[in-house]
This record gives sequence, structure tokens and C-alpha cells, in this order.
Amino acid sequence: MELIYSLPVGIFCGCGVWLLLRPRTFQVILGLALLSYGTNLFIFAMGRLTLDRPPLIDPNVVADASLYDDPIPQALVLTAIVIGFATTALFLVMLIASRGFTGTDHVDGVEKDE
Repeated sequence: MELIYSLPVGIFCGCGVWLLLRPRTFQVILGLALLSYGTNLFIFAMGRLTLDRPPLIDPNVVADASLYDDPIPQALVLTAIVIGFATTALFLVMLIASRGFTGTDHVDGVEKDE
């Protein structure tokens, strides 16, 4: 199960870094999104990859840590999704404004032939 889970994490992070190095703004935004998805999956895996285990401890049963999921990575990923969405929206608005001022969508502001 770890191999099946680690392949998308590596693919998302690798594609995200590759797209971040591209000169077009849309590719940079997609790269940031893919990198954040890969990072969120990695953080989510830190809470153990188990199935059918509750994240909360039942007060009527003696607590055994191996019977429960760790809720901290789940909360961190949920927070990271919200922050990532807001950051992407702000980044998109800034790049659209930059394109309006410069007239190009290249990150460095210089048109290049591809």
C-alpha cells in the first residue's frame, strides 16, 4: 500500500517542480497546485496508512494508540487546502494584474520563442 501511495506523491511533486520552472504564468500556477497536492498527500500519510480506524478515542474503552488514526495530519491537510486555495487565488490576481501592466504572461516579462 505504501508503494501505491508514494507513487502519486512523487509524480505530483516532480511534475509540480517541473512546471514551476516554466516561464508561463499558467504553468507556474499549475505547478504550485500540483506541488501542494503532493505535499498534502505526504503529510496525510504521516498519520499512518490504515483502513477502518476511527480518529477519535472512545472514552469507554482503554486507549490503545495502535487502534486509532492520528487526527493531527488530517487537520493539517485540511488547513493546508484552505490556505493553498487562498494563496493560489491571490497569486492568480497578482499575475493577471502584472500581465495587464506588462502585456505578456511570461514570468520574467520578456517574450521568448518556444
